Amino acid sequence: MTNSPLMTDMESERGYLVGIALQGERALLSIDDSLDELALLAETAGINVVGRTWQKLRQVNPKLLIGSGKLQEIVDDVALHEATVVIFDEELSPRHQRELEKHLGESVRLLDRSALILDIFAQHARTSEGALQVELAQYEYRLPRLTRQWTHLARQAGGGGARGGSGGVGLRGPGETQLEADRREITRKITKLKKDLDHVRRHRSLHRQRRRSSGLPLVALVGYTNAGKSTLINALAEADVYAADQLFATLDPTTRRVQLPDRQEALLTDTVGFIQKLPTTLIAAFRATLEEVIEADLLLHVVDVSHANAAQHIEAVEDTLAEIDASSMPRVLVLNKTDQLVGPLPTFDLVDTYQGSVAISAKEKQGLEALLQAMRAALTTQMTSLEVVIPYQTGRVYSDLYNRGYIQSERTGSDGWRLTLRLPLAHCDSYRRFAIAGSK
Repeated sequence: MTNSPLMTDMESERGYLVGIALQGERALLSIDDSLDELALLAETAGINVVGRTWQKLRQVNPKLLIGSGKLQEIVDDVALHEATVVIFDEELSPRHQRELEKHLGESVRLLDRSALILDIFAQHARTSEGALQVELAQYEYRLPRLTRQWTHLARQAGGGGARGGSGGVGLRGPGETQLEADRREITRKITKLKKDLDHVRRHRSLHRQRRRSSGLPLVALVGYTNAGKSTLINALAEADVYAADQLFATLDPTTRRVQLPDRQEALLTDTVGFIQKLPTTLIAAFRATLEEVIEADLLLHVVDVSHANAAQHIEAVEDTLAEIDASSMPRVLVLNKTDQLVGPLPTFDLVDTYQGSVAISAKEKQGLEALLQAMRAALTTQMTSLEVVIPYQTGRVYSDLYNRGYIQSERTGSDGWRLTLRLPLAHCDSYRRFAIAGSK
C-alpha cells in the first residue's frame, strides 16, 4: 500500500462536505445522492464525516465558488463540528482553492472531490505501475494549485510521492521562492513519470501481444466502482483477485483464463472502476491500464443492480467509455448483485446498445453459466473472416497479425503473404486495405 502525498494522518481527520447545484445544469446524481457518494469516498480515505451542506446557485461565484453568506455559514458550522477538513463535491479551480483557504483559516484543510479520489487511489495502488500512474495524476493535479498547503511537497512526500525518491526540492537559484522551487521540482517529476509510464505502456503492449499470440479472445470487465468486477473474475476463473466491499478496492489490472462453452476459452481482464466526476488527470495517467479496455474484443459492463442509482452508474460508465474512445466496443450488460435486489429486476434505457444482458450474483455464483453463454455468443457474432495479401515490405503488419493470433492459414506468393484471417469486426478496418478483391 502506498502513502499519499496529498494527505497526512487521514484517520484522525473530521470531514465536512459541501455540494453545489447549478440551476439549469443536468447532474447525473441528485445533490443528496452525490454527497452520499462523497461521504463514502471520505470514509474510504479514512475521514470521519461530521457534517454536510449544499447550495443551489444560478451561477458560480468567480471568486469563492459559493455565496459569501453560505461560506460564512460553513465556517461557523466547521467550527461547531470541530471539523479539520472541508471537502467540496466539485473540482475547485486554483483561484477558488486559494480564496476558500483564506476564509477557512490555517487550521482547516481544503480538499475537493478530485483530490479525495486521488488519495484513495494512492492508498490502494498495490503495484509499481499503479503507484506511477497515481503519482503522475497527483502531481499534474497539484501543479497549478501550489499554495501555502502544497509547498515543500517533495519533502513532505519523501521526495517521490507514492514511490519515494531522492528527497528534497533541490537548491534554489538567486531570488527563487520556495513556491517557484516546488513548481520547478514538480515539473521535473512529471516529465520523469511520463517517461517511466511510456516504458510501462510499451511493456504492457508486449504482454497484450503475447496474449494475442495464444489466439484467445480478450474480454475486459468495466463498471462503476464497487459493482463487483473482482468478485466476478474470481467466480468465473476460480481466481484470488483482491475484492472488498468498498470503493476502488482494486486498481491494478489482472488477467485470468476463463472456460467458455463448447471448450472455448477467453482471457478475462479486471480493470479500474469508474465513478462520476472521475478526475481527468486520472484518466490520462491510467492510459496504459485503460488500453486493456480499448484492445479488448468484448466488454462486460458490470452493474450493481441493487443500487438505487444503477441507471446513473451505467450512464457514468458510458460517459467514461466515450472519453477513452471505447463507446463503440461490443459489450454485454451484466446485472450483478441480484441476491441483494429487493423487488423485480429493473430495466434500463441503454440496454439496446448491448449485445445482451444477463442477471447474476457473482457472490453467490448464480447465473454464471448464462453469462458464459452470452459471452460466447457475443464473441462469435463479433468475429469475421478476411482474405488479405500483406506485401513483404510491410512485415510489421504481418507481425502484428501474427502476434494477435488472427492468422488462420497462410501461404507465400510473389506479391507477399497471402493470409486467411479470423478477427474481431472492430479490428477489421485496420487491415481492409490489404483485402483481396471479392473478400468480405
